[in-house]
Amino acid sequence: MMNYFVECLKKYATFSGRARRKEYWMFILVYVVIIFITATLDGIMGGGNPNATPVITLLASLALLLPNLAVLVRRLHDTDRSGWWILISLIPVIGGLVLFVFTCLEGTSGDNRFGEDPKE
Repeated sequence: MMNYFVECLKKYATFSGRARRKEYWMFILVYVVIIFITATLDGIMGGGNPNATPVITLLASLALLLPNLAVLVRRLHDTDRSGWWILISLIPVIGGLVLFVFTCLEGTSGDNRFGEDPKE
């Protein structure tokens, strides 16, 4: 599981190529766990103050923003879609659902215009 996360960090700003579903969802799983842990730490350090700024969570989110976007673009490439499809998430509710479905779909078999099949 951590191997996929580390691989995505190594490809920090690589928006070309393709990412398998497993690579994408393992990265997202570790990302969510990190954000949960940092939010918990922020809550403890804030002393229960609801107006406290979640500094650690903000820093972790900023640090992982580019790898998150890069792996999402590579995941879209695996389904033979341009990375510009990320912009569909700007449409409230429906856009996020469409993007979620795209990330769940199986990638195209064999090579496509974005590169070689990552499963091979």
